[in-house]
Amino acid sequence: MLPIDVIAVLGKFGGYAVFVLIGIGFGVSLELAGFGDSRRLAAQFYLKDMTVLKTMFTAIIVAAILIFLSAAIGILDFSQISVTQTFLWPGIVGGLIMGVGFIVGGYCPGTSLVSVASLKIDGLFFLIGTVLGAGFFGESLPAFEDFWNSSFTERYLLSDWLGWSIGATLFAVTLMALVMFYGAEKTEEFFRTKGKDLSWSWKITKRSYVYGAAALVVSASLVWFIGQPDPVRKWSLMENKYSGQLASRDVFIHPLEYVKTYNDASIKLVTLDLRSDSEFKTFHLSGSENTKPEDILVPKFIAPLVQLPAQGVVVLIADNDSVSTLAWKYLKVQGVSNVYILENGLHDWNTLFGGKTVSGKTFNLDSPPAEVLQLFPKDAFTPKIKISTKKRSGGLCS
Repeated sequence: MLPIDVIAVLGKFGGYAVFVLIGIGFGVSLELAGFGDSRRLAAQFYLKDMTVLKTMFTAIIVAAILIFLSAAIGILDFSQISVTQTFLWPGIVGGLIMGVGFIVGGYCPGTSLVSVASLKIDGLFFLIGTVLGAGFFGESLPAFEDFWNSSFTERYLLSDWLGWSIGATLFAVTLMALVMFYGAEKTEEFFRTKGKDLSWSWKITKRSYVYGAAALVVSASLVWFIGQPDPVRKWSLMENKYSGQLASRDVFIHPLEYVKTYNDASIKLVTLDLRSDSEFKTFHLSGSENTKPEDILVPKFIAPLVQLPAQGVVVLIADNDSVSTLAWKYLKVQGVSNVYILENGLHDWNTLFGGKTVSGKTFNLDSPPAEVLQLFPKDAFTPKIKISTKKRSGGLCS
């Protein structure tokens, strides 16, 4: 199931070669679209040449349809696709500043590189300004760091904001893009005919535009109709990818490792207790959340777990392995990183820690201190927790 780790498949040399080829292809595409010419880029702000808008939105819509159609039919795991972190208000302010710079300079950072590659002097000066501006920004960041890090969400899609399904959101965005394409075409036509002995018409003059629009609408409708796979179906598609971790029991952690993790201030620990309400009320670990197994299938419940920081770790507790294993499967296929299972649940907890003292004093069994680890041999458990994070990706103008 896609995506594929090309470095793991092709090795470093092969993987980097693929990245270079993709980069070259991307640069060539931008140059062919006219993105290496500041006059053409700036002309969109004067409504005379809307090539940038049409090219960007075509790329966005086609890519979105291909991504979510691939996910809908089970050949792509979207949860493994890196989505740039959202800092809402800093992003809005930064976008306004960049927009002004785009109008004045005629480029964005990405397109200035394309311009430099085609030996344009204005692109070189813009790139030098970009480097100097980035340096100035880095030096001045402490003055407004709180604002820079405000309104943060890890993985926040337009569908999350609207509260719609991905299919419905994609269909609506496709319609919006088509309306913008039409408006852009007619705006360009208006300025071409203005002051000339030429007629302007609201009609679509090229059949290829109609066929292309129809293809986009049909594809977006198909994504909406099929829908994105639920966790149960996703596991059936991705079982081969994760089943080995269960078979080798690499995800089952010893209670002592849980205590070590619980007392590690650098780790954001989330403990989900899947036992019944009565068992949870009788005894539970400090900070744990009583969770119903069916909650694991609810997107609103999963969203905060997907958005945990890089050092986030989720530990599952249940009476038997079948319940915790099933929850582990569904969390993994929904994109939750660093998920582990407390081995044997809490069955061995009292036996392991009951009657123990630290510095001659008893401690709460629901929150053993880190000093408890010194009461056991160093090889009492095999560490299993390994923090893994997703790689971040940048966009055209990042």
